[in-house]
Amino acid sequence: MSLQKHVAAALKILAALGLPREQQNERSALCLLALLNLTPGKKWSQGENPLIGITPMMEFCRDHYKKDYAPNTRETFRRQTMHQFVAAGLARYNPDAPGRPVNSPKAVYQIAPDALALLQAFGTKKWKETLEEYLSTCQSLSARYAKARILNQIPIAIASGKRIRLTPGAHSELIKAIIEEFAPRFVPGAQLVYAGDTGDKWGYFDKTLLEQIGVSVDTHGKMPDVVLYCPKRKWLVLVESVTSHGPVDSKRHEELALLFAASSAGLVYVTAFPSRSVMARHLGNIAWETEVWCADAPSHLIHFNGERFLGPYTES
Repeated sequence: MSLQKHVAAALKILAALGLPREQQNERSALCLLALLNLTPGKKWSQGENPLIGITPMMEFCRDHYKKDYAPNTRETFRRQTMHQFVAAGLARYNPDAPGRPVNSPKAVYQIAPDALALLQAFGTKKWKETLEEYLSTCQSLSARYAKARILNQIPIAIASGKRIRLTPGAHSELIKAIIEEFAPRFVPGAQLVYAGDTGDKWGYFDKTLLEQIGVSVDTHGKMPDVVLYCPKRKWLVLVESVTSHGPVDSKRHEELALLFAASSAGLVYVTAFPSRSVMARHLGNIAWETEVWCADAPSHLIHFNGERFLGPYTES
């Protein structure tokens, strides 16, 4: 029970300090206890500040909390817990020798002085007041990460004077190219209905516009990465980005046809690739009567057979 009690307390502390959810786990809780050399028999007020490396931390987990981690998880400890602890100001990296090489086997961590004072107050009447004071001078890591994500988001022009922002990454870069390069060239005047996002699946969604076309979808619908509506031609262009689900193959073609079956606009299926070299790896899976566009050759469109080039087909 004493083992579980300290681990549970450490988890509460990590949450109170605003550590991201990815670090609110047993491994991170045990790392915090190791930094304090807080064995099951000790009180939080007895927390210490030893210099400790990753391997000794893992040995601490095994010897005192009966949690035996495999040697190949060392990098997980380093990258998925201690890196964030240092970024949050909870721990210091190589405080005894700041110039020590990153890959040195002598690398060590130590609880930060202000964090030590805070954690020694856990379980006492001073905890709440001390925590509030600590947080007032130290922004939580979750808040900093959220701010950084906003600053790094990719801006995308969707209409005159209007922009949306998507989470950074290859997926969003290709979606940006689809909206800003593909759409003006091949469906001029099109309106953006939907754009997926790795950070928020429904990055942009004009639900009203889609319903006007006759389609109603919920958050469980497996949407394509980009949906464009061309009112002049009455086309609904469904674009898949291969950095997400892959090309519009026969199975995906059927799924999209079913999802948008009620559309009053004709359906056009497009697969977008970041480059022709990536496209080459998927050629055998691309469905007939669909289009392919590559961001590295934006003025060209590849048509996969059928009676017309870029246009909807009616089901026979």
